[in-house]
Formats: sequence, C-alpha cells, structure tokens
Amino acid sequence: MRTLFKIIAWIVGLFIAISLLMVVLYKFVPVPVTATMLMDPNGINKDWEPLSNISPNLVRAAIGAEDGKFCNHDGFDTEAIATAMRSNAEGGRIRGGSTISQQTAKNVFLWQDGGYFRKGLEAWFTFLIEKIWGKRRIMEVYLNVAETGIGTYGAEAGAQRYFHKSASDLTPSEAARMAAALPLPKRRAVLSPSGFVRRYGNSIARRIGVVKRDGLDSCIYG
Repeated sequence: MRTLFKIIAWIVGLFIAISLLMVVLYKFVPVPVTATMLMDPNGINKDWEPLSNISPNLVRAAIGAEDGKFCNHDGFDTEAIATAMRSNAEGGRIRGGSTISQQTAKNVFLWQDGGYFRKGLEAWFTFLIEKIWGKRRIMEVYLNVAETGIGTYGAEAGAQRYFHKSASDLTPSEAARMAAALPLPKRRAVLSPSGFVRRYGNSIARRIGVVKRDGLDSCIYG
C-alpha cells in the first residue's frame, strides 16, 4: 500500500510539474498546436497574431457573447455555472457555464469531450492560467486557438477566410458574426447567416458598444 501511495504521489507531482512548465512556456510563446487541431479531419489553417493585431471589435464581441464578467471573475462564473446546472436539471437544451478562461484552458491543454475528469483538469488549468497568464494573455490565446470555421483556427485565419481581410480590420458587424458562430463554427454560418445566428449576431453587435461603454474590457484596454 505504501508503494502504491508513492507511485500515485509521483504521478501527481509529475503532472503538476509538467502542467506548470507548459503554462509558463505558453505565457511567452505561441501555442503551436492543440489536441482539437490534431484531431480535426479537415486539416489545420491557422495564423497566430498578437492581440495588438486583432480588432478590439472582436475582443468586445467575444466578451459580449461568451463572458460578460471576463474582467471581474477569477476564471469561474459561479452564477452562470449555477444557472446552467439548474437549467440542465430541468431538461431541455443543455446549457454551459464556461468562461472564456475555462474555454481557453480546455482548448489549449485538453480535449473537447469528456466528463467530470476532464472538467477537473480544466479547473486546474483555468486556475493556473488566471494566476500566471493574466487576462490579456488569456484573451490573446483564446482568439488564436478557438475554432472559427471548418479546419480554421484563430481570429486571423477566420477573418481571412470569411472577409478576406486581417483580423485587425474587422468591423463591429463582422466581429459579431464571427463571435456568433464561435460555439458551433462547423454548423453556424458566418457569411449570410439566417434565423437564430443572424439575430444572435445582431444582438452581439449591439453588445460591443455596451462592453466598451461599461468598461467590461477594462482588463484588456484599461
């Protein structure tokens, strides 16, 4: 039994050391590839850009669409999580309560599917990137690794694919349409959207101004 405990302690210690090393490394260097990219049968089209080369419209669209409390929470929106749990328990459409920080941790270090085990790892990496990276780096990484289309990853590749322009030049409308498709980029149209995606995109476009007005992006541009 003592030997088993030693083995478990060694494995846990090794995992902590490796995870810390990876998080510290990615604080300074671009993320080269993720598990999601490697498992994508459609290939990988990506182009890393610093946050300074990505339009504030897209940053604000992401905050408005995905995580309005991004600048104020410590990686976890407990209210959103509780709301999602109540909604899911009542049945109907499954809702998520993940923050941008949680999504970034999952996208960079883990895989898309999985149950409580993956969620536990996600919480650990979310804690680390909040403490080591900070909000600006989290947003930069998020907008560079998020799937923005079929076989397309990151803001720059998405902007070039849909609008034939740099991510730095995205208009509020274009940024909103990209943000509207972010949760399901393989199924939601960015170009000529209709129905829910079109209405949602219009709603996000209005939120961009609110995010700027209310300083919800203060941790990025404050």
